[in-house]
Amino acid sequence: MSLVLPMTLLSPAKLNLFLHINGRLPNGYHELQSLFHFLDYGDTMTFSESDQHLFTCDNPELETEDNLIIKARNALVEINSLRDKPQHLQPIHIHLNKVLPMGGGVGGGSSNAATTLLALNEIWQLQLSKPQLEEIGLKLGADVPIFVRGESSIAEGVGEHLTPYPVNEAWYVVLTPDAHVNTAMLFNSDSLPRDTAKIPLSEIDYQAVDPQFKNDFENIVIKGYPTVAKSLNWLLEYGPARMTGTGACVFAEFCSQDEANEIFRRLPVELAGFVAKGCNISPTHQTLFGQ
Repeated sequence: MSLVLPMTLLSPAKLNLFLHINGRLPNGYHELQSLFHFLDYGDTMTFSESDQHLFTCDNPELETEDNLIIKARNALVEINSLRDKPQHLQPIHIHLNKVLPMGGGVGGGSSNAATTLLALNEIWQLQLSKPQLEEIGLKLGADVPIFVRGESSIAEGVGEHLTPYPVNEAWYVVLTPDAHVNTAMLFNSDSLPRDTAKIPLSEIDYQAVDPQFKNDFENIVIKGYPTVAKSLNWLLEYGPARMTGTGACVFAEFCSQDEANEIFRRLPVELAGFVAKGCNISPTHQTLFGQ
């Protein structure tokens, strides 16, 4: 497709509507089952023509070579350079406006990497397939492929097996506690449940109120991070709520925007968050591919 630059894309947040740990593999990785769902809220990324490859951010602390945006761009540049007939790649200036909390379990960095892969693949007309982009993304981070795929999905295995699973596009109140949860510590914790029964795909009928759907990391996190516990306890007053990913963000589902906004207006001043609508198709894909 022909894209007009500059182009701004939403790099969306995700929620793990449930996250179950089914076991620990001999290599130390964990077998899991999780339902990924997108939100119409996230960072924004602007792609513009430039005379050199640039990455800038409204938070200068993120302008490092370790940023997944730079790693994603460099991966595509390298793949192109290895082709029999490399293309000339127009230098692109990528600017990130960061709003998603880092280490919050909503996938901000992974989403940024996937948005970079998807956008540059189109801008440079590299014609890489989604499976190829997912393979590149997996080397950058475990959650990057789901953002490349762009469909609400059940993830299994260590997160690499994805099966599309659309759900009711509800509204969510998402709270963002000021805490950076140590993911590696959680996976190594002796307190982490590792025996949640795997649900056959044909039997999964996701309902937010169903107690069989939970986050196996939640109890560990709320014991170690009081701000997460406070946010979750407040949301639980208004309905079923749980943590996303390995935290720290927590969410509750509501039927309408008005209901979600009404609950959010009651938020105590010491808590922070946002209201967003769930999306079965990633907003990035809606803009790039008209899905």
